[in-house]
Amino acid sequence: MKTIGLIGGMSWESTAVYYRMLNQKTKEALGGHHSSKMILSSVDFADIESLQRAGDWQAAAAILANEAKKLETAGASFILIGTNTMHKVASEVQAVISIPLLHIADATAQQLKHDGIKHVGLLGTRFTMSQPFYKERLNEHGIEVSVPPEWHQDIIHEIIYQELCQGKISAHSRKQYLSVIDDLHKQGIEAVILGCTEIGLLIQQKHTAIPLYDTTELHASAAVKLAINEE
Repeated sequence: MKTIGLIGGMSWESTAVYYRMLNQKTKEALGGHHSSKMILSSVDFADIESLQRAGDWQAAAAILANEAKKLETAGASFILIGTNTMHKVASEVQAVISIPLLHIADATAQQLKHDGIKHVGLLGTRFTMSQPFYKERLNEHGIEVSVPPEWHQDIIHEIIYQELCQGKISAHSRKQYLSVIDDLHKQGIEAVILGCTEIGLLIQQKHTAIPLYDTTELHASAAVKLAINEE
């Protein structure tokens, strides 16, 4: 079994979900007492969030690149960045290590293609929704991406940072998210990507008939398959 290197702490709420899912999926695949071989490096999200707000992606990239190098030195076989937004600097992180970085958008796209989904709605932080780095990665896989209008993006973003990243789950916020999802569905999308690792804490498939793709779960599934050499 390969050793997974996970850069976490962005936020720790979703990193806890990653840890649980990686171990659960390993046990499901291998049975018995099996659990995931994993090295976790958890950053202080306050530092990352401050740099995001300031638009200093170069400094944020340097922090993650340094953590990735530590994980490689410690024996990780490949790297996960446990957040969607910070995949904005995925190429900078990959450039400083010799082991693979498993990109969260690639893992998501593979499942979408498997399911025959060609047009999706994307929810995430304002950075993920408004900037091209994530949408273009999905476009490379032949997937069309629609995002909510700016005022809906503001609502989604604020709920992520002011509530979900701090462990707060609100029925009112869930209702707002579901309204955004319904509006996207009216525009012709076939499914919705929960493109922030915390959104799955608020919205699950039981809340809507519109297919949801939880990137945290898909990323974890792809990592376990790679770790145990499944095709």
